[in-house]
This record gives sequence, structure tokens and C-alpha cells, in this order.
Amino acid sequence: MHFLLIYDLAPDYLERRGQFRNDHLKLAKAAEERGEIMLGGALADPADHAFLVFKADSPAPAEAFANADPYVKNGLVKRWQVRPWTTVVGPLAATPVKPT
Repeated sequence: MHFLLIYDLAPDYLERRGQFRNDHLKLAKAAEERGEIMLGGALADPADHAFLVFKADSPAPAEAFANADPYVKNGLVKRWQVRPWTTVVGPLAATPVKPT
């Protein structure tokens, strides 16, 4: 199953992320190596949200990531939420649906 970790970013996210970015990326790389994070990144123009796609049996890995993330701990993320994502199309879809 897939879960989206959705970040609402602070207005000064781009200006402040530099000092926390390496630790954030280390956390993300460790989650990737465990097979939890499939994809992640911030939206551009404006950089007001970020999304991380997790593959897991529950939302727990995504929630643990957010709780440990230096971006969250240092106020670069105003609010976050984890949502189940029913993926049905594409080579990585968890629940593929084919047309009839």
C-alpha cells in the first residue's frame, strides 16, 4: 500500500532549509534503504508543499519520518499529514486496475 506524507511548507522554507537539508536527506536516504520511501520532493513555483511517497503496510513509517524530520522539528513544515493513496495505474501501482 502507498501513503503520501504531505507537508505544508513555511513561507521561508527555501531560505532556511540549507542548514537542515543534509540531516533531512540522511533521514530520507535511510528510509529509502529500508524500502519505505519511494519518491519525495517539494513543489516548485511556489515551493509551498512537499510530498513523500511511502510503501508500507501502515502509515507508521511515514508518521515516524515526519516526527524525526529536522524540517518539521525546526518549523520549516507548518503542518503535515499522512494519507493512504490508492495507486491503480503505472508500473509501481499497489492495486493495479485494468480497463475492460
